[in-house]
Amino acid sequence: MKIEQIYTGCLAQGAYYIRSEGEAAVIDPLREVSPYIDRATKDGAKIKYVFETHFHADFVSGHLDLSEKTGAPIVFGPNAKTGFEAYIATDGEEFQLGKVKIRVLHTPGHTMESTCYLLLDENGKETALFSGDTLFIGDVGRPDLAQKSNLTINDLAGYLYDSLRGKIMPLPNDVIVYPAHGAGSACGKNMSKETTDTLGNQKMFNYALRADMIKEEFIKEVTNGLTKPPQYFPQNVKMNKDGYESIDVVMARGDKALSPAAFEAAANETGAVVLDTRSAQVFNKDFIPNSINIGLKGDFAPWVGALIPDIKQELLLVTESGEEEETVLRLARVGYDNVIGYLDGGIEAWKKAGQETDSITSISAEELAEKIENVLVIDVRRPSEYTAEHIDGAKNLPLDSINDLMAEFPKNQTMYIHCAGGYRSMIAASILKSRGYDNLVDVAGGFAAILQTGRFKLTDYTCPTTLKK
Repeated sequence: MKIEQIYTGCLAQGAYYIRSEGEAAVIDPLREVSPYIDRATKDGAKIKYVFETHFHADFVSGHLDLSEKTGAPIVFGPNAKTGFEAYIATDGEEFQLGKVKIRVLHTPGHTMESTCYLLLDENGKETALFSGDTLFIGDVGRPDLAQKSNLTINDLAGYLYDSLRGKIMPLPNDVIVYPAHGAGSACGKNMSKETTDTLGNQKMFNYALRADMIKEEFIKEVTNGLTKPPQYFPQNVKMNKDGYESIDVVMARGDKALSPAAFEAAANETGAVVLDTRSAQVFNKDFIPNSINIGLKGDFAPWVGALIPDIKQELLLVTESGEEEETVLRLARVGYDNVIGYLDGGIEAWKKAGQETDSITSISAEELAEKIENVLVIDVRRPSEYTAEHIDGAKNLPLDSINDLMAEFPKNQTMYIHCAGGYRSMIAASILKSRGYDNLVDVAGGFAAILQTGRFKLTDYTCPTTLKK
């Protein structure tokens, strides 16, 4: 028997490949399915099942393409209703995989079709739990993503409490928990950086699994402090339920090199968003006017999903050389399938063609310290980061709410924008620049660089009137 966790850091997502006696199963596959097929081919195994723990909100699953290319049925738990052929399992049903079995544990709460899969080894021992978004390491799935007119967040939290107590906590302490996500995912609020653990450890250290916790207390704790989910989540759920284009079609459409003239014509004719995926301190020196910077070397796909509301929006790409295909793929993982091409030769080709470029001023934290008494500082970190510690007098306008907070950014005053390390501040500056804000200065290195100078007065939430040097 073999269990392999295939973890994708930029999405904080874990897919699973299980093999026994020449048969394999894949749980919660990503959109690109060749890695799973290649693993099975290398092992001399046939992919027998594609298991889905629920209708994912934060990425587009590869279940359809993987099923089509391997002939393996797609298996969902109870309550799932799909727009394509799938096998809807019953609670407690078992699937034979070589010499092992996979048992269905229906665990509603995160969503009503949420299901965990329990692996029984060759001797029938309960060995591993593939817990989807029901149980994370250090947390549980948020219960606010599947609300309906007749189903409140408290209703879902109550179902989750019952699922955890009735189906998961009675399992042996040595069962290994394999969740669908780790730290960084928006599907929970307190996930550990660890991506596996024993159930026994989780019973001791996961706040949601405390043995003495009553349902009312659980509901209060699980629903407290939830941030607004990214706008693309419902659209990904719909794609996972109803179906989508093959990844092969999406990749072929996006993999089109466009000359500067053709790129400009496409932008003018289609209204496509120009998305520049170069690093912040490269982008700021030269970029196509009105383009948006979201660096590929960061939490790229989630930030695209948070800041470009419509996944059907057509996109034109400016990338570093050799990163074109990877960019199209990462966009497809979260349902942004309408890339219509990329700038052949990148920004250098654009400039050689005599096309106009724009720039954003970026200064060091030391330079900001020289003028801090007389400037407006905009902190685009999340509220929790800001309240922990921030520059005294800085205004908090979080990047993930920038589309709703646009009126809060003054046009008649120079803004010095920073985040934690420089990634998000340049995203914010590029969005503002594209909407007519010209008085922008980015603080390179963000709050980490600000702290290193030791030259700023700082305020924290616990003592908001105290200034610290």
